[in-house]
Amino acid sequence: MAQTEPENSVGSRIRAVRIEHGWTQQQLADQIGVSRSAVAQWETDRAGQLRDHLGLIAKVLGVSSEFLLIGREGQASTADELALLRLYREAPPDDRQLILRTARRLVHGAT
Repeated sequence: MAQTEPENSVGSRIRAVRIEHGWTQQQLADQIGVSRSAVAQWETDRAGQLRDHLGLIAKVLGVSSEFLLIGREGQASTADELALLRLYREAPPDDRQLILRTARRLVHGAT
């Protein structure tokens, strides 16, 4: 399935892929087990319980969680990995270095 050009937000990407499937908000809601208003909230970026459902939304829509979160595919696969990647990308350059140093210390122990 060809994906549409990524939109500017998680909600707009959910909406775009749902429309590619030809589904209504209710049909997507039924697939996920939530109310239609929950889907409407996600699509308008009023998150609700988006994080708790992101993996299932992605699975049902046939895309990755990463695509929904940042608009492109890559290597990260879990919600936590994607959250770290998004935060790293949003951080100023000096803070990126701090994030990397902290992560290395956590993994390899303080030296």
